[in-house]
Amino acid sequence: MPGQTIAEKILGSHAIPGTAPARAGDILFCDVDFLMSHDSTGPMAIKAFENMGGRSVFDPSKIVFIMDHAVPAPYEKIANLQAMMRSFAEEQGIRFIDGGEGVCHQIVVEQDFVKAGDLVLGTDSHTCTYGALGAFATGVGSTDMAAAMFTGKSWFKVPETIRVTLKGKLSNKCSAKDVILKTIGVIGADGANYRSMEFYGEWLEESSLAERLTLANMVVEMGAKCGYMCRSSLGVAADGDACYVMDVEIDLDVLTPQVARPHAVDDVCSAAELKSVVVHQGFLGSCTNGRLEDLRIAARILEGKKIAKGTRLIVTPASKAIFLAAMNEGILQTLVAAGAVVFPPGCGVCVGTHGGVPADGENVISTSNRNFKGRMGNNKASIYLASPATVALSVLEGRIADPAKLEGAL
Repeated sequence: MPGQTIAEKILGSHAIPGTAPARAGDILFCDVDFLMSHDSTGPMAIKAFENMGGRSVFDPSKIVFIMDHAVPAPYEKIANLQAMMRSFAEEQGIRFIDGGEGVCHQIVVEQDFVKAGDLVLGTDSHTCTYGALGAFATGVGSTDMAAAMFTGKSWFKVPETIRVTLKGKLSNKCSAKDVILKTIGVIGADGANYRSMEFYGEWLEESSLAERLTLANMVVEMGAKCGYMCRSSLGVAADGDACYVMDVEIDLDVLTPQVARPHAVDDVCSAAELKSVVVHQGFLGSCTNGRLEDLRIAARILEGKKIAKGTRLIVTPASKAIFLAAMNEGILQTLVAAGAVVFPPGCGVCVGTHGGVPADGENVISTSNRNFKGRMGNNKASIYLASPATVALSVLEGRIADPAKLEGAL
């Protein structure tokens, strides 16, 4: 018998009754370790829970509600939905994290809600971010979340796994965002549908947690169920003779700053190819690239300078902890002095639910994870995805710019 992948091991260890080793294609009924829901999808999960006849959640200590998609509430309907979640959480004893604390995925990581080997569900497609910690973490719909809150269990089809080898070393002008954009460009937006992904390479051994979170965050943009940044300290590992459905190699030695063009995340090219594209707005933030090291990079590029006339820059730190650290370091002061507008930690700008909506025909360059029509609130605008360095340099020049031309390390 061949060995097991990480996904096979984690799902097999949570299966009921948990007998034979799990294999890709198996249908398993599993115990879950942790559940997360936010203000965009949580109200529907609560209603579904009640419609199922639910009276008490299976274990309130294993559930968290986080308000992050439209905070502070911009209008009455959202305020009332958040109040409904607040009331349900109090009644059930569920941990409730109110608006302003940050993006759900950053908070889950900062507050150590998840560990390697856990089985985690969230009512957000980017729940796969926790794969950087070694968890089988995936997004589900509100009905599946309701059933899991009720029973503490859910069903899974064990996914096949793609192995991605990151060969060589990353240039000091490139970042994890460039790596994952290139990977998506190679595999395609649906090339990893319902598959797990395991990333390997020397660079990963020395990478920061923020970099690994960026990679894991965007595996869903290839359709993946989950993804793992495999390094010696991950806490879980595949067997040496595990079976993979596909092997992909990305050469970091030749990688240049990448940009995903509208309106598809897999329409990827080098930043240098887009130097004629005018930029009306930049966005620095989201669960992909709103961390402290991302803000630092942008501040280094913008220090003592002003963004281009006719260009806007919106900054949203991923959490209150990052917001405060960026204040203490003077990062936010540098960004604001350059012309940025700073929003409270949250998801509103990224999703288009609260602030930063572009006008018809405008081009936005964003550190977020999606660029389909309407993503930031206007389906007549165009969104380009890039690294923090590319975003910062682009708003400085008023056109998409290539960080490779900068002197020194970012």
